[in-house]
Amino acid sequence: MNIAGEVDEKALLALAAAGDETAFEALFMKYRQKLYSFMLQLNGSGPAAEDVVQEVFFRLWKERDKLAAIVHFNSYLFRMAQNQAINDFRKMARATLLPIEEASRPDTTHTSVSGEEVEFKALRERVHEIIESLPPQQRKVYLLNREQGLKHKEIASLLNISPSTVNKHLVQALQALRAGLGNHTDLLPVLFLLLTASENSPF
Repeated sequence: MNIAGEVDEKALLALAAAGDETAFEALFMKYRQKLYSFMLQLNGSGPAAEDVVQEVFFRLWKERDKLAAIVHFNSYLFRMAQNQAINDFRKMARATLLPIEEASRPDTTHTSVSGEEVEFKALRERVHEIIESLPPQQRKVYLLNREQGLKHKEIASLLNISPSTVNKHLVQALQALRAGLGNHTDLLPVLFLLLTASENSPF
């Protein structure tokens, strides 16, 4: 038994529960690949497995105040993912069995979708919309930093602009995102983490 690892993980959970984004990212990076592989074996679909991973960690961040009380995080996380997969399978089965005309009605198409799933997908689409609406140079700087992980100096050299201009673009881009997300700015850190991981996925 890796006692040191367990202690470290409990510390990460406590920090994440208090809102520490770095601790939450460490948990995400530790478990993402294992959880993805597990889901891929269950449903055989890479995109579907990635969606489950994103939705699970999205829910964890929203309910992060509960993280410190989790005793066996590994089991808890995989049980969450398995339950999410079961719900997805049930939704697919219902959609397949319902007559096409009934499935197309507004009062039946949304009843089987969880609130967390709807919210996450809506926020994900909103983030993409805001990024696409940024001025071209600002958008380019943002994408190079957030999605490709380039540092300020690297971006400045690549685009032939000053590091201070890079910083200005990033600050303005983040301001636009916060303004565009309104009351959901507390979810911005995990949205960045999940969206970046998805778009740079090696799977």
